[in-house]
Formats: sequence, structure tokens, C-alpha cells
Amino acid sequence: MSTPPFRYAKWLQTGPDNTDYEKITADHVSVEEAFGKRYLFVEPEGLRLLAERAFKDISYYYRPAHLKLLSSALNDPSSSDNDRFVAHTLLENAVIAAEGLLPMCQDTGTATIMGWKGERVQTGTDDAERLSAGVYDAYGNNPLRYSQQVSLSMFEESNSSTNLPAQIDISATEGEAYRFLFVAKGGGSANKTSFYAETPVMLNADRLYRFLAEKIPAIGVAACPPYYVSVVIGGTSPEQNLKVNKLASAGYLDGLPVGGRIEGVAYRDLAWEAKVMEIAANSGLGAQFLGRRFALDARVIRLTRHAASVPISIAVSCSAHRNALAKITADGIFMEALEKNPKQYYSAEDAGSGETGVPIDLNRPLSENLESLSKLKVGTLLSLTGPMLVARDLAHARLMERFEATQTIPDYFKDYFIYYAGPAKTPQGMASGSFGPTTAQRMDTYIETFMENGASLVTLAKGNRSSVVADACKKYGGFYLGTIGGAAALVAKRNIINNEILDYPELGMEAVRKIEVKDMPAVIICDNQGNRLY
Repeated sequence: MSTPPFRYAKWLQTGPDNTDYEKITADHVSVEEAFGKRYLFVEPEGLRLLAERAFKDISYYYRPAHLKLLSSALNDPSSSDNDRFVAHTLLENAVIAAEGLLPMCQDTGTATIMGWKGERVQTGTDDAERLSAGVYDAYGNNPLRYSQQVSLSMFEESNSSTNLPAQIDISATEGEAYRFLFVAKGGGSANKTSFYAETPVMLNADRLYRFLAEKIPAIGVAACPPYYVSVVIGGTSPEQNLKVNKLASAGYLDGLPVGGRIEGVAYRDLAWEAKVMEIAANSGLGAQFLGRRFALDARVIRLTRHAASVPISIAVSCSAHRNALAKITADGIFMEALEKNPKQYYSAEDAGSGETGVPIDLNRPLSENLESLSKLKVGTLLSLTGPMLVARDLAHARLMERFEATQTIPDYFKDYFIYYAGPAKTPQGMASGSFGPTTAQRMDTYIETFMENGASLVTLAKGNRSSVVADACKKYGGFYLGTIGGAAALVAKRNIINNEILDYPELGMEAVRKIEVKDMPAVIICDNQGNRLY
């Protein structure tokens, strides 16, 4: 085989930038001539200012395109009543978040910054340090949540209490502009990223379709659908594959070409994107409580690969779709224009069936509420009013350690419904900060022990759970209730009356809390007969 002539093309061709930007400031930038070329000088304060503004804005505002897709799910005749109920709730949540007080989700995410720095851009500083200062200010000056656990040793951790460190990746490119992608990625959706080291046998249409038809529904509903589903096939390394998927899930690669070339450029496969949407709809999982709106959109990216390898990754971006572009040029510092008026995307009459939940009075003894729940079917919508306990990962670990040491469990874990959640900071004058559910499956390993000892008999969170939980509910007479993920601002404003720390205050947002709720929606997912919604 003769060697072809040298050819080169950028392997990641993102296309023209048609983003609608708004100018933050013309300060902190200047242009100088040197060696016959123009250079852009950016003051370090400009980097800090941009990062602070970006992470504040993406905590409260969505891209217009995202809201349009939610609106289409709300008005599509093929959407189930449950799909419309969730879509309407998420749009209501967007309206409350856009008031700029309660972030759209209680998990305000890991701060991720990807930068592309032109070779004629000069900052005279450690860019990552100044961008990190902006992250620090955004999370410190707003009622956002500190979620980063710093490892002090292999098994000892401490919350950084700043949401630092951030993930910051800066690449060199040509030109005199500095471009950015800001992402606030929640742990629930990040945990649903899957990587598979496949072989060339997978490059068969029927086999690939069967593979995706198995793996995509297996993502489940715990990460707050409706999702953006991204699939990347190929890559010169696992690292390249996963990085491309990160960019794809954030909408950064929408402008890729739609066909391959001999130079090996990345491209979108529109036909397979349609197949992924078909798989998502046919899963029946819907927008959290069954239906056809498991996904809002899909991206399928094909990459060059080594002859022996077919890397495949699947990822999702959840309904808290927090991404924004930004740039620094000679004209100033700019950020992608996000939607400040989400109310235009729905009306109060668009909520679907209009069904109201069966009222459950949490002030009654737990035994009476267990009896009431036992008369209802899986899938029944409930309306919860009264006190409940809040505990998630670290609190469960502490309680298990206590049980293993003393064979005792606190009475508060036996007397109340247990809500798996961890709130954002409480704004002044409010009962609570944004307060949505966390992923239920992470607490599955505790359920058998706790239920056997009369605790956690009714739990409340988001997503499907393992058969271990369904079996324990049947064996010990318990229930698992699901509530809408991704509507934390709405829950805080409408449903939570009081919020106080009860135990383990040193755990911060993971402390055990007692809250008072009013008309909080929930759905029976697992009942005491072994029945399951999913």
C-alpha cells in the first residue's frame, strides 16, 4: 500500500459560532501591536469576573433552546399525562429559578471550565487560579451548594466548603480570542456516564442498535429526565472519547459536520441520533414516571479509532441543563445570553390531566400512614403534608456505623418518612434553599438492615431502585415513593415550610434534618406487596 500525500484537517470542527452573546463589560481587555501582530491582553480580574458571572447565571437561567424542547414535550399529543406533568413542573421551576434567588437544582454541581486560549492572548497570570477565584465567589456569594468532598486520606474526607476545586482544562489554539464553555454538572447525571471498551464486531447496524437499546434504558430515571442523551463511538483513546462526550452532552458539538472524511474528522450521525430518540421513547420510562419523553434530544458522534478498538460512551445531561459559552475578545468580555423570561414557554392550563394527589397527613403515626398507603396502587400520585426526616449518603453511613457499634437506630429514623436529599444554602428570609431529591439507588445497600430494625419503612427520593428494595418493602411492609427530580426551586418555594438540622451538623448539606412540607407531590414506586412502577 503506497503512502498517500500529507493531509491535515482539524479533527474537531465545531463550525461557525452562531451563539447569541451579551456583553458583560468592555473593561479588563486591551490590544497591543508587537512583532507585526496584534495581541489581546486580558487582566486577571477579567477571568475572575467572567467565571463568577457564568456560574451564577447557569444556576438560575436556561438556554432558550432547552425551554423550547420542554415546551414541545408539554404540548406533544404523544406525551403521556405523566410526561406533561413533569414538563410543566420543570417549566414552573424555571420561572422560580429565574427570579434569581433559588437555584434550579439543589445540586449546584461541580464547576467545570473548558477554555480555548488563542496564542496571541496574554493574561500574565495563572488562568486556572483566577478562574477558580470566580468559582469561589459565585458559590460563596449566592445560595448555591458546596458539594466537593476533599480526600484527606484514602477513607477520610472533608467538604471543601467552597465548592472548589473546579475542573479546569485550557487548550491552546490560534488567534487572539479566548473562548470558554462553563458547565455545572450535578453528581446524579455525571454518575450515569458509561464507557465500554468494545471491539470491531460492534460495527454492525443490528448489533449496535441492540447494544444501545439495552444500555440507554438502563440509565434509568434517577438522574432527572427528560435527558439529553449523547453517544460517542470511536476515539483514539478512552480519554478522547469521554472528553468528546462531555462536550456533546453540553451542546458544544452541535455544529460538527454530518459526514466523515478521509482526514478523520469527528462528525454527527443524524440517522443514529433519530434511532437513539426512538430507543428512548420506546423505553416507556418517560419523563420520570412512564411515558415517551425519556429524552429531549440526542447526539451521536463518530470518531476515528485504532483498528483493534471501538470505544463507546453514553452520557446524559439532566433536566438541569447548565451550560453556557463565553468569550473574551478585543471588544470585551461576553457570555451566552440565557433566557430571563421562561414563563413565555408555558401556561398554567398546560399541566396535563390536572390530577391532584391523594392527601397523606404526615402528622399521623407512621403505622396509620402505612395502612393508608397499603390501600393504594403503584403509580398513585400522593400529596404529602407534615414533618419528615431528611438524610442522604453520609448520614446513612453514620447511622449504619452507629448500628454496627450499638445495635441501635435513633427513633427519628423509625417514626418518619425518610427523604433522601441535601439542600442548597437557605436564602435570607426563606424556610429553605433549593431542596430536591437525590438518587435513591445510592441508599439501597442500607435498606434491608434498616427496615429489618423498624427504620426507613417509607423512603422518598428520585429514580428507580434495585430489586433489593422491592423485596425489603414486601418483606417488612415498607414503601418507596418517588418525587420529581430537577424541580428543587419549586419545592423550596411551594412545599417546604420549615427546615432544621436534627443530627450530624458537621456534615453540612448532608446533615440529618427535620422538615415540614405542604402538598408535596410523590408517586408510589414500590409498595408493600412487591409491586413496582418500573
